[in-house]
Amino acid sequence: MHLTKRQRETFEFIRGFLEREGYAPSLEEIASHFGLSSVATVHKHVQNLVEKRLLRKAWNRSRSLELVEPAQSGVVQVPLLGSVAAGVPIEAVETSDSIQVPEEMVGTNPCYALRVRGDSMSGDHILDGDVVLLEPRTQPREGETVVALIDRLEVTLKRFHREGDKVRLMPANPDHRPMEFPAQEVEIQGVVVGLVRRY
Repeated sequence: MHLTKRQRETFEFIRGFLEREGYAPSLEEIASHFGLSSVATVHKHVQNLVEKRLLRKAWNRSRSLELVEPAQSGVVQVPLLGSVAAGVPIEAVETSDSIQVPEEMVGTNPCYALRVRGDSMSGDHILDGDVVLLEPRTQPREGETVVALIDRLEVTLKRFHREGDKVRLMPANPDHRPMEFPAQEVEIQGVVVGLVRRY
């Protein structure tokens, strides 16, 4: 993997800091180490290292940089950000784990993963305990399976249908009822592109 000289230096500094201190350096500390007056340049280098899958960072958390463990050939590390309900919506809780998945499941698009809780999507062969891979798209196509954040509090996994100023979230199990909300209360956080199951 090609890294620029400064990207490699930045990576080595972050790795050394993590080994010494047990937590990640801030962008300001990285900038200070390299004598930079702005953290914007540091942010760009860090983002490049994340895109090259050498670093991982949690959303909306400071000092959240972690080293990505070297993956086996043909597999990639995908952040596992928590659980999603396939049933009654559950509270959105983030974690900072990761899983390895076959490279062809992800392609070139950034993806993340969520563990499924519940059986409302069993008709689409998405079962309790499975892990779904998602593209972080906010504009799904009609009928796609999505992760929806409802009223900024709860998340659920359902098929997406738009009906005027309402959103209908459809299960794939006749034991569960469709959910209908005003469109402004539903925020689509990702579209399912893959499924991982451990037997």
